[in-house]
Amino acid sequence: MDRRAFVIGTTASAAALATGPVSAQEAFPAHAITIVNAFPPGGINEIVTRPLASAMEPLLKQPVVVETKAGAAGQVGAQVVASAKPDGYTLLSHNTGISGYAEVDKLFGRPVKTSRSDFIPLARLIADPVLLLVNDQQPYKTLKEFIAATKTKSDFVFSSGGLYGASHLPLAYLEKATGPLNLRHLPTNGGGPAITAILGNNAQVTTQSVSATLAHVKAGKLRPLANFGAKRSKFVPDVPTLKELGYDVEYYLWVGIFAPKGVPQPIVNTLRSVIKTAAHGEAFTTILANAGQELAYLDGPDFQKFWDIDGKRTDEAVISIGKQG
Repeated sequence: MDRRAFVIGTTASAAALATGPVSAQEAFPAHAITIVNAFPPGGINEIVTRPLASAMEPLLKQPVVVETKAGAAGQVGAQVVASAKPDGYTLLSHNTGISGYAEVDKLFGRPVKTSRSDFIPLARLIADPVLLLVNDQQPYKTLKEFIAATKTKSDFVFSSGGLYGASHLPLAYLEKATGPLNLRHLPTNGGGPAITAILGNNAQVTTQSVSATLAHVKAGKLRPLANFGAKRSKFVPDVPTLKELGYDVEYYLWVGIFAPKGVPQPIVNTLRSVIKTAAHGEAFTTILANAGQELAYLDGPDFQKFWDIDGKRTDEAVISIGKQG
């Protein structure tokens, strides 16, 4: 064999061997991805996250596992992901409540465990209007009747998914507009348990999303008195907005997907692209519609802009609740 050809061939083979493992290392994803759902079963995050994960799997050609890590109004799951290895294999499904965790820690004089800077927003999926609801054992048919009753009765219990969480914050917005309401707060460990509490009359009033409560509304178990959205929901078109009723209040329980800070930009880009395709697919949007929900998609950069503004409003609500407490 020609010695020169042998040297060239050997060099080329060595280069191929050298680049092979590097390419394998750069391939993403090489194994299953976990999306941590920071809330218990039955809430809006589970309703949205599980079908999204299913829609992502064929695009990624890897399993996408939803793992529940509930507790402390979503803080437990947030802390798990914030401390995870920033390789794109551990993501977070969270909602409006994530915005105020740093302010809550400051309020109680605690070291800040997680803040908005610990996460990279990948996509906002929905922005579900919140309803003010009473159960079927209450006689109130309008918001006016209910507010009047709170002025004279002291046994109303308000259930939420946790102190300073996404379904507690709307109360701060409402009281800012109406004045103090005579409600005792029952914090639970998520939207699902908060709904269970009102269904069992352990609470008489709650603020929860349209999609998480629509089945109970249709069954007559829960009665919506007002909608926190800017416009009426097509799923409960007879329910007036707070703005229609004379209160300048607007609030949504949004759900978004996050990565921990430090994930390399190429992986972030891959995840954003896959989530966007999955979220706009017919399978996912059909499931949303069946749950009384509409896609309100924001891609990462636009989601970040929205979150910056929404986060400041959340901080104000947390401070407002703290002053009342």
